[in-house]
Amino acid sequence: MKIRTVIFLVGFVLIASFAAINMTEILRPTTINLGLSQTEAPLGLILVGLLVVAVCFFLLVILLIQTNHLFAMRQVNNDAKQQRDLADSAEQSRFTELRQLLLAQEREQQQREETKHQSQLARLAELEDKLSTKLEESHNGLAASIGELEDRIERQVKNVN
Repeated sequence: MKIRTVIFLVGFVLIASFAAINMTEILRPTTINLGLSQTEAPLGLILVGLLVVAVCFFLLVILLIQTNHLFAMRQVNNDAKQQRDLADSAEQSRFTELRQLLLAQEREQQQREETKHQSQLARLAELEDKLSTKLEESHNGLAASIGELEDRIERQVKNVN
């Protein structure tokens, strides 16, 4: 139990026991002036009754305030939940956008790599063709040189014979 509840209960028990002890004085009739007239009634009972009415009134006010507070808290919680849901959906859409952006960048990177690969293959084929041409030219030049040397050797061999 909370300390406030304990203090309230102790105070209520003390007031109730005080009223019970002094019940004879509370119920003793006395002359009461009502402004326009006078009457005989137990003044203590009237005051205790007014106290009970005031306590009931304040309890009702507290109950209304508490109820309004609960409704307000419920509304705040609902608003907060809506805001959280909105933020979650916005965050989800940002993640989706980021994913699409990353996929687009990845596709662009793959296209660049493919283009670069194709250009490298074309360059390699060009170099291979040039190398084949140079090799063929070297082969032809070497064959011509060897043929010329053979001719010279044959002429010299014929001249020596």
